[in-house]
Amino acid sequence: MKKIIIAVDGYSSCGKSTMAKQLAKEIGYIYVDSGAMYRAVTLLALRAKLFSTDGKIQEKQLKALLPKMQISFKYNAETGMPNTYLNNENVEKEIRTMVVSSHVSPIAVLSEVRAALVAQQQQMGKEKGIIMDGRDIGTTVFPNAEMKVFVTASPEIRAQRRFDELKSNGQNASFDDVLKNVENRDYIDSHREISPLRQASDAVVLDNSHLTREEQLNWLLNLYHQRTTE
Repeated sequence: MKKIIIAVDGYSSCGKSTMAKQLAKEIGYIYVDSGAMYRAVTLLALRAKLFSTDGKIQEKQLKALLPKMQISFKYNAETGMPNTYLNNENVEKEIRTMVVSSHVSPIAVLSEVRAALVAQQQQMGKEKGIIMDGRDIGTTVFPNAEMKVFVTASPEIRAQRRFDELKSNGQNASFDDVLKNVENRDYIDSHREISPLRQASDAVVLDNSHLTREEQLNWLLNLYHQRTTE
């Protein structure tokens, strides 16, 4: 069976990473979480105190850090999923906090950051047999991907999923704050000047608002088998 590139795009907190990881494990593909890469850059900027009190980023200082930044993914045998590493440090839990979530959109719109990460992502996909999820994978990173999925769900359902995830990780957050964050990220992601979130013309839409993980995986597997036998 031929190897392909699978691009999974969609709104925040749609469960894109979870579904991509499940599919990758099922078919033996390499999984890359592009959103985690932008979160890692955000964490780097927060640690370097590059955000001003009004939320603006010190772009020149951040740009100077990018050549020294290394983002990688390593398999976690306990979870069966990859962890995100920033300069060889496991930052998987830290990049999932609300602090990082509330600062990631301003980072993701910076052309220097996007150029640096897109170059890394395209390098990862040269051999195919890869699944990557994010906001612009099927439109910018891999416009020629053989399988493209655009994932959506209602803001309220996505906020509830994010809220439950934060609670399970022992983090305090209010549902209203999480919903506001989801809606703000939707607006910023869809209206940014560089690589805005949009559905690729050849992407298949998956609304997973009311699907179980098993139903979702079966849907993805059916589409995968279609694409690899065409």
